[in-house]
Amino acid sequence: MDKLITILGPTATGKTLVAAGLAARIGGEVISADSRQVYRGMDIGTGKDLADYIVDGKPVPYHLIDIAHPGEEYNLYRFQQDFIHAFSDIRRRGKKAIMCGGTGMYLESIILSYDLAEVRRNKKLREKLEKLSDKELIDKLHSLRDVHNVTDTRDRERLIRAIEISEIKNQKSEISIQYPASIIHHPSSSIQYPASSIQHLVIGINLPRQEVRARITSRLKQRLEAGMIEEVKKLLDSGLKSDQLEFYGLEYKFLTQYVTGKLSYDEMFRLLNTAIHQFAKRQMTWFRRMEKKGIKIHWIDGQLPLERKIESILQIN
Repeated sequence: MDKLITILGPTATGKTLVAAGLAARIGGEVISADSRQVYRGMDIGTGKDLADYIVDGKPVPYHLIDIAHPGEEYNLYRFQQDFIHAFSDIRRRGKKAIMCGGTGMYLESIILSYDLAEVRRNKKLREKLEKLSDKELIDKLHSLRDVHNVTDTRDRERLIRAIEISEIKNQKSEISIQYPASIIHHPSSSIQYPASSIQHLVIGINLPRQEVRARITSRLKQRLEAGMIEEVKKLLDSGLKSDQLEFYGLEYKFLTQYVTGKLSYDEMFRLLNTAIHQFAKRQMTWFRRMEKKGIKIHWIDGQLPLERKIESILQIN
């Protein structure tokens, strides 16, 4: 099997176990496609589950985990660069690559080979955009062409960043500048793989919605008992401001509000549990949209034993 295998699915469906088990079986390595697992020290809240990478007592190599400092900007462009470097390195060593994650845009940027340019922050443009209302910003974004990296139009900072990137891409297009961002050159690798040349096999882990909900709630309780609150306190003690930590959403948003006294424990648990359920639903919406874009996702039964899941994947051509 000489394709990039992608294991995707909503949170709490056991993607990492499947990816690591498959990697151990076929001599592969896992590349994480998770927008928060890149950050060091954000372990329990992001669900790194590093123990899952130990299979039959042997470690399965993984990539793009713990590569950035909390508070540091890590974006889609950087992910694509880092992914292609990791993928090229894995292939150069004769290993199989398995991409695993639930961040839809990260997954899609590789599968559909987004052509992204690195765009520096434009102070003058930002000053103009800050004067616009959210509706005006959304209208402006929709008026721009070739917008690949729209994230959440409810988040003002991301909205401004999307406009900033789209403005530059349009300017490049108008003056016919070619920017081959899909090919990443890295001095430590003798092989360069255009993202567009990668062949794909995309596997989705499918579970009944009620099962996903039950797993989310159970896992949240386990992570709180495992020290997730202490993790947030440690991050705050390291110098991160509360609004910086809240930016990462979900666990870090609500736990920070609990630690800083804005929420009671019961309020935190209820709001966070609900938010994770909603997040899982949005993930499935994104995956269905990927299918509408022509991406073939082979859905396998997430309730099967691990070995049967791996066998099911190996039987797909």
